[in-house]
Order: sequence, then structure tokens, then C-alpha cells
Amino acid sequence: MDKRLLDILVCPVTKGPLILKDNELWSRGAALAYPVKDGIPVMLEAEARQLTIEEADSVKDNR
Repeated sequence: MDKRLLDILVCPVTKGPLILKDNELWSRGAALAYPVKDGIPVMLEAEARQLTIEEADSVKDNR
């Protein structure tokens, strides 16, 4: 994913920053992972999956 695009995208729920990890965009604040399909981020809360406790903790540790 283009770094410039990642810099301007925010979580639609929290308006916070996103982290690209494992072909998903992870939101710390919402504990959601938005999928990236064919290089296009799907920024719909209904399409996001809930991060596991372990995943959410790993995101917090990487601040």
C-alpha cells in the first residue's frame, strides 16, 4: 500500500491512525482490523474484524 495513502487514512470509527499489518489496517482505538482487498482498503465497520486481545496488545506495544 502506498505510504502517502496510509498517512491520510484514519479509522472511520475513532478517527485515529491506522497501522498496516498482515494486509489489514489495524485501529488501536477501535480494536478493529479493516481488510485490504486487491490493494484497496475496505473502510467499512461492518467489514472489519475485531482484533483479538493478543493482537490489540501487540499493537499497543509497538507505539
